[in-house]
Amino acid sequence: MSGALSHIRVLDLSRVLAGPWAGQILADLGAEVIKVERPGVGDDTRGWGPPYARDAAGQDTGEAAYYLCANRGKRSVTVDIAKPEGQRLVRELAAHCDVLIENYKVGGLARYGLDYASLSAGHPGLIYCSVTGFGQTGPYRDLPGYDFMVQGLGGLMSITGEPDGVPGGGPMKVGVALADVMTGLYATIGVLAALAHRDQTGVGQHIDMALLDVQVAVLANQAMNYLTTGVAPQRLGNAHPNIVPYQTFAAADGHLILAVGNDAQFARFCEVAGVAELARDPRFATNRARVAHRAELVPLLAARMALKPRDAWLAELGRVNVPCGPINTLDQVFADPQVQHRGLRVDLPHPLAGSVPGVGSPLKLSATPVEYGGAPPTLGQHTDSVLGELLGYPRDAIERLRAHGVV
Repeated sequence: MSGALSHIRVLDLSRVLAGPWAGQILADLGAEVIKVERPGVGDDTRGWGPPYARDAAGQDTGEAAYYLCANRGKRSVTVDIAKPEGQRLVRELAAHCDVLIENYKVGGLARYGLDYASLSAGHPGLIYCSVTGFGQTGPYRDLPGYDFMVQGLGGLMSITGEPDGVPGGGPMKVGVALADVMTGLYATIGVLAALAHRDQTGVGQHIDMALLDVQVAVLANQAMNYLTTGVAPQRLGNAHPNIVPYQTFAAADGHLILAVGNDAQFARFCEVAGVAELARDPRFATNRARVAHRAELVPLLAARMALKPRDAWLAELGRVNVPCGPINTLDQVFADPQVQHRGLRVDLPHPLAGSVPGVGSPLKLSATPVEYGGAPPTLGQHTDSVLGELLGYPRDAIERLRAHGVV
């Protein structure tokens, strides 16, 4: 591998999504990522299906799509850390790694001597990233944390969904585990920052990542809308709290997104829509005024949008550079020419399925482009090679460990 992180080795003790997501990003960037899993069971998400990957004959391989989404490019080693011999193996592996990622409960690894304090005592350059629901400190530190819970607790669901009183109204979670994914992204940033610090000082550090912290941090403008006014934002469905018109509209044959970002765009939209006078109306001439008079403006625009088919609006508005777009299903997403051009689907060879599809990395680096190290590994696929090559264990020693259920 010649990626930007090809000199880095990562020990990934995490399961499910947030930690594995960070590990996959590091693997895409060239790091060697060793995923430690429980013998016979592995990462919880291996069984989170259907759907499962299928082989060329259409047979179920038992590899869940959920697991496949976050474990590309890793090497899987099975170790039972509840056994003293397993704990020793993980300590030996950690001694050969630059980064360790884990998402056990607070204090969960300390009883095995695998916490940051224990491992860094003999390996001061180790960067140790802990991912939990609520962090290493605070009144919630010992509670389990799940994305769905955190989307609710962290405020995202209070601003997602149709308003009360609208059919189908009520709080709604986002369609992907956003708190998990964003925590994985922030964890990656933290690891990269810690590596840069170690390059200058030789000293590693402990990174304390919490889903709740991340969820609150990514509330972005909505958090500031509250902090600057003291008024909690309400659910607006597909509308925007600070920009109008910036929402979905029903055309004659389907829905589209209209995303007017400034007054000039609004004037051009009004021309195309045959309501040029609205752009000169003091109630609607500026975005500030449009937000204040949202309830009056939106029904007027909705009536106009319903007069033409979706594709006609997209073509006419596109010609005058008014931001608008379709609402694609995932089959339409991966058939889109721009998505295809950007390489956002990758197919990687897999020992059971022949090949498995995946979503390509969005990182486009000119000097050190992403290189995919392989499909997500089968459970324990690399146990023998990692223990033999990295730790120097002879085959008979590995077989003895296997016979005792350690690997």
